[in-house]
Amino acid sequence: MDFKDAIRTIPNYPKDGIMFRDITTLLGNPRAFRRAVDELVQPWAGIKVDKVAGLEARGFILGGAVAHQLSTGFVPIRKKGKLPFSVIGEDYALEYGQDRVEIHTDAIKPGDNVLLIDDLIATGGTALAGIRLMERAGAKVIGCSFVIDLPELGGADRLRAGGHQVHSLVAFEGH
Repeated sequence: MDFKDAIRTIPNYPKDGIMFRDITTLLGNPRAFRRAVDELVQPWAGIKVDKVAGLEARGFILGGAVAHQLSTGFVPIRKKGKLPFSVIGEDYALEYGQDRVEIHTDAIKPGDNVLLIDDLIATGGTALAGIRLMERAGAKVIGCSFVIDLPELGGADRLRAGGHQVHSLVAFEGH
């Protein structure tokens, strides 16, 4: 199965010159969704995974399914102010300004092996913030899996340069 065939591309969204890669079509296709989850899990088979962490929001869908397949818990990494309990957070730079991701203080135990999941890796800013957050909570981030890599934006390379294993299912040149 070619995942590119299951992912819709929307030109000029959210602004001119951007080719938006929409995974809702993949999620709506039972065979493609199942295959994507299986392939996101495969590189980590046989490795001890204590938690799967998913980045808001599509990472919740994929990460929940991966956690189910690995029979482990799931940690939602949310945008600032969305979690109801005590949190720790990590700020990160955006093109124009800053944002923040957070987890509950009791979501990770020191020494937990955590797998980070999201739908797409672009510049890597959000993923790196998620990794730093997990590590500050005491976790060992054993790897990161994404459906889509936009290689020219360099995010996967930034994660690898930081010593993190990165797995993606499909690369799209041009963004």
